[in-house]
Amino acid sequence: MAAQDRSPTAGRSQLRDLARDRKNALGLSYERLAARCIDPETGERTVKSSWLHRLATDLPVQIPDYPMLRGLAVGLDVPLGRVQDAAGAEFFGVDVEWSASGEARALIESAAPLTPTQREQLQRLIESFTRQE
Repeated sequence: MAAQDRSPTAGRSQLRDLARDRKNALGLSYERLAARCIDPETGERTVKSSWLHRLATDLPVQIPDYPMLRGLAVGLDVPLGRVQDAAGAEFFGVDVEWSASGEARALIESAAPLTPTQREQLQRLIESFTRQE
Protein backbone atom coordinates (compact mmCIF):
# COMPACT_ATOMS: atom_id res chain seq x y z
CA MET A 1 0.00 0.00 0.00
CA ALA A 2 1.41 3.39 -0.98
CA ALA A 3 1.86 6.11 1.59
CA GLN A 4 -0.75 8.81 1.46
CA ASP A 5 -0.94 12.49 2.25
CA ARG A 6 -1.90 12.94 5.85
CA SER A 7 -2.06 15.70 8.38
CA PRO A 8 -0.44 15.10 11.73
CA THR A 9 -2.40 13.27 14.41
CA ALA A 10 -4.47 15.70 16.50
CA GLY A 11 -2.13 18.64 16.73
CA ARG A 12 1.08 16.63 16.89
CA SER A 13 4.13 18.12 15.21
CA GLN A 14 7.15 16.19 16.48
CA LEU A 15 8.69 15.44 13.06
CA ARG A 16 7.81 18.89 11.75
CA ASP A 17 9.39 20.53 14.78
CA LEU A 18 12.52 18.39 14.50
CA ALA A 19 12.89 19.16 10.79
CA ARG A 20 12.37 22.91 11.30
CA ASP A 21 14.73 23.10 14.26
CA ARG A 22 17.52 21.14 12.60
CA LYS A 23 17.11 22.96 9.25
CA ASN A 24 17.50 26.27 11.05
CA ALA A 25 20.37 25.05 13.26
CA LEU A 26 22.24 23.82 10.19
CA GLY A 27 21.45 27.02 8.27
CA LEU A 28 20.16 25.15 5.23
CA SER A 29 17.61 25.94 2.56
CA TYR A 30 15.01 23.30 1.73
CA GLU A 31 16.96 22.48 -1.44
CA ARG A 32 20.27 22.01 0.38
CA LEU A 33 18.64 19.96 3.12
CA ALA A 34 16.92 17.71 0.56
CA ALA A 35 20.26 17.19 -1.19
CA ARG A 36 21.72 15.90 2.10
CA CYS A 37 18.88 13.40 2.66
CA ILE A 38 20.65 10.38 1.23
CA ASP A 39 19.59 6.90 2.30
CA PRO A 40 22.79 5.31 3.60
CA GLU A 41 21.65 1.87 2.44
CA THR A 42 20.86 2.74 -1.19
CA GLY A 43 22.80 5.97 -1.73
CA GLU A 44 19.66 7.55 -3.16
CA ARG A 45 18.11 10.89 -2.30
CA THR A 46 14.93 10.15 -0.37
CA VAL A 47 13.04 13.44 0.00
CA LYS A 48 12.34 16.42 -2.20
CA SER A 49 12.63 20.03 -1.14
CA SER A 50 8.90 20.47 -1.79
CA TRP A 51 8.12 17.69 0.72
CA LEU A 52 10.37 19.33 3.31
CA HIS A 53 8.73 22.70 2.70
CA ARG A 54 5.24 21.20 3.13
CA LEU A 55 6.37 19.43 6.30
CA ALA A 56 7.91 22.57 7.80
CA THR A 57 4.93 24.77 6.91
CA ASP A 58 2.35 22.42 8.47
CA LEU A 59 0.79 21.28 5.20
CA PRO A 60 -0.30 17.67 4.63
CA VAL A 61 2.56 15.46 3.47
CA GLN A 62 3.08 11.91 2.32
CA ILE A 63 3.73 9.81 5.40
CA PRO A 64 7.46 9.04 5.28
CA ASP A 65 8.49 5.45 4.72
CA TYR A 66 11.58 3.86 6.24
CA PRO A 67 14.01 4.88 3.46
CA MET A 68 12.74 8.47 3.75
CA LEU A 69 13.36 8.39 7.51
CA ARG A 70 16.87 7.02 7.02
CA GLY A 71 17.66 9.78 4.53
CA LEU A 72 16.06 12.43 6.70
CA ALA A 73 18.18 11.34 9.67
CA VAL A 74 21.31 11.78 7.57
CA GLY A 75 20.15 15.14 6.23
CA LEU A 76 19.21 16.46 9.66
CA ASP A 77 22.35 14.96 11.23
CA VAL A 78 20.47 13.21 14.03
CA PRO A 79 20.21 9.55 15.04
CA LEU A 80 17.69 7.51 13.05
CA GLY A 81 15.86 6.58 16.25
CA ARG A 82 15.12 10.22 16.93
CA VAL A 83 13.54 10.67 13.49
CA GLN A 84 11.59 7.41 13.84
CA ASP A 85 10.26 8.43 17.25
CA ALA A 86 9.20 11.86 15.95
CA ALA A 87 7.45 10.39 12.90
CA GLY A 88 5.72 7.72 14.96
CA ALA A 89 4.49 10.31 17.44
CA GLU A 90 3.28 12.77 14.81
CA PHE A 91 1.64 10.46 12.30
CA PHE A 92 0.54 7.51 14.43
CA GLY A 93 0.25 8.85 17.98
CA VAL A 94 3.00 6.51 19.21
CA ASP A 95 4.87 7.99 22.14
CA VAL A 96 8.12 6.38 23.23
CA GLU A 97 8.94 7.16 26.83
CA TRP A 98 12.57 6.47 27.68
CA SER A 99 12.73 8.64 30.76
CA ALA A 100 11.55 12.08 31.69
CA SER A 101 15.00 13.56 31.14
CA GLY A 102 15.95 11.53 28.07
CA GLU A 103 19.03 10.21 29.85
CA ALA A 104 18.10 6.55 29.37
CA ARG A 105 17.92 6.98 25.60
CA ALA A 106 21.22 8.85 25.57
CA LEU A 107 22.83 6.02 27.54
CA ILE A 108 21.56 3.42 25.09
CA GLU A 109 22.74 5.42 22.07
CA SER A 110 26.16 5.87 23.71
CA ALA A 111 26.45 2.13 24.32
CA ALA A 112 25.64 1.13 20.74
CA PRO A 113 29.24 1.26 19.42
CA LEU A 114 30.62 -0.75 22.35
CA THR A 115 31.72 -4.34 21.89
CA PRO A 116 29.53 -7.08 23.37
CA THR A 117 32.08 -7.53 26.15
CA GLN A 118 32.06 -3.82 26.95
CA ARG A 119 28.24 -3.75 26.99
CA GLU A 120 28.19 -6.71 29.37
CA GLN A 121 30.66 -4.93 31.66
CA LEU A 122 28.56 -1.77 31.53
CA GLN A 123 25.43 -3.78 32.38
CA ARG A 124 27.16 -5.31 35.41
CA LEU A 125 28.31 -1.86 36.53
CA ILE A 126 24.79 -0.46 36.29
CA GLU A 127 23.38 -3.45 38.14
CA SER A 128 25.91 -2.93 40.94
CA PHE A 129 24.50 0.56 41.50
CA THR A 130 20.90 -0.61 41.55
CA ARG A 131 21.20 -3.73 43.76
CA GLN A 132 19.27 -3.60 46.99
CA GLU A 133 21.16 -5.24 49.84
